[in-house]
Order: sequence, then structure tokens, then C-alpha cells
Amino acid sequence: MTDDARALWDAEAEHFDEAADHGLHDPEVRRAWADLLLPLIHDRGLKVVDLGCGTGTLSILLADEGGHAVTGVDFSPEMIRRAREKAGTTNPKPTFTVGDAAHPPLPAGSFDVVLSRHVLWAMPDPAAALQNWLGLLTPTGVLILVEGRWHTGVGLTADEGVALVGGFRSHVDLRILDDPRYWGGPTSDERYLIVSRT
Repeated sequence: MTDDARALWDAEAEHFDEAADHGLHDPEVRRAWADLLLPLIHDRGLKVVDLGCGTGTLSILLADEGGHAVTGVDFSPEMIRRAREKAGTTNPKPTFTVGDAAHPPLPAGSFDVVLSRHVLWAMPDPAAALQNWLGLLTPTGVLILVEGRWHTGVGLTADEGVALVGGFRSHVDLRILDDPRYWGGPTSDERYLIVSRT
């Protein structure tokens, strides 16, 4: 990522959590995300990496409610500063690292779950980034992606997302996320979840 892009996201950090699905301040929105994600990670205390974690809201949710050992990665130092601040007394406390999500500075084969929300579409080479992400997983690891094609015309359609993951893994489950509880209100975009297991 460029310095300009980093500066842009550093500036965005101040208001990032104002979006209902970013800050999860509304208990109903938080519960919707917990009910969506926690059942996908069957056990407690697994090693999870949250790539492009922003201010760490999902990392904290998974640590707090799932007891997972979560590592959050984001290339914006200000996002990471806020994530560390928000983690507070969360137990187990997530680890937050400044790094490029396209090339995560993490050991291969060391995570049970790779999670990424609204990040893959923004990668300069989504297929290469995805390959790097899959390389972080243990042999039985699970990939969880939340993506979309936004009303602005950017993003990945569900078909494109499935095709990307399907280029590397044979098991690809798609779920459309059109329930307004996830977003704090109705949306007109195509938003979806992809889960891939071995």
C-alpha cells in the first residue's frame, strides 16, 4: 500500500466506527454479527487472524464472545492504535499488528481461521492476496470472507467472490447478507459471506 493510502485510512479512523457494522455500538447489530460468525468457528480458543481489521471490532467480538486468540492486521497505524485502545480489558486480549493485509507479516500454516471483511475487493491483486491468506491456514483451517459489490460500482460480486475462492479451494459456501440487522438498516448493495473449509 502507498503512503497516500495509509494517510487516507489513518484519517478515516476517527469516524470509522460511526458506521453501524464497524463500531457495533447497537446491541442488535453486534448480536447479529456474533450470531453470524461464532457458529462458523465451532470450537472455542482457536487461533484467528482478522485481516484488514480496521479498529478491531470483529477481533474484539471473537475474543470476547468466542474466547479466541485473535491477531488483527491493518496497514493503518491509527486504526491499529484505536483497536489496541478499544481492546481494553478484553480477555483473551487480541494482538494488533501494523502490516499489509495483502502480504500478512505472519507465519504460514499457523491459524485455524482467516477472517476478512470488506478487504479483498480493495487488494491490488485479489487472487494473490487470497493465496497468501490461505497460506496462513492450518490444513483444516477455515476461510471466512465478508465482501460486496457496492452501490458506487466498486467491489466484488458474489459470483466473482465465489470464483476467486473456488480457484483455490473446492469447498465454497455462499450466503447473501441482505438482513438489515447486520448493517443498521436496509442496503441496496450486494453483500455476502463466503465460507470455505477443506
